[in-house]
Amino acid sequence: MKDKHIILGITGSIAAYKAAYLLRGLIKKGCEVQVVMTPAAKEFITPVTLSALSGKPVVSEFFTANTGSWNSHVDLGLWADAMVIAPATASTIGKMANGIADNMLITTYLSAKAPVFVAPAMDLDMFAHPSTQRNIELLKSYGNRIIEPSSGELASHLVGKGRMEEPERIIEILEDFFNNK
Repeated sequence: MKDKHIILGITGSIAAYKAAYLLRGLIKKGCEVQVVMTPAAKEFITPVTLSALSGKPVVSEFFTANTGSWNSHVDLGLWADAMVIAPATASTIGKMANGIADNMLITTYLSAKAPVFVAPAMDLDMFAHPSTQRNIELLKSYGNRIIEPSSGELASHLVGKGRMEEPERIIEILEDFFNNK
């Protein structure tokens, strides 16, 4: 995966801590990674942490405060060899499925020309809900690749399907994709 350009989208889930490990693993594989995070993601992991790991400023807002410069979701969408959204909350999946472009991550997703990998992370009832399952099926129909969540203990202390796949496995899936491309 050396020299691949990866957009790592991070959403507001407790599983956002795993994104730091995913980011570090992608960097170790030789990828250049640009993090784009939702405002809610900043409640779980800081842009400073992610910037330190990626060596790049984290993109979260459309505009840079008081400088007149803006972050181009179109340029990001053209730059990437792949986009990985991990963790992907039910809210973000719903916005992706329905084209609700109200944050930088969704506008980047809608502009992306590269393959998109989505790693859901949510409580078991949210994941199993018919609306979430319909949105996941819509994303699949658009050509997105869903990285199925695993089963286990969740943040709610319930046990079931909804845990974001482990970073090492997500990297393996990306490697398989690029090797078979």
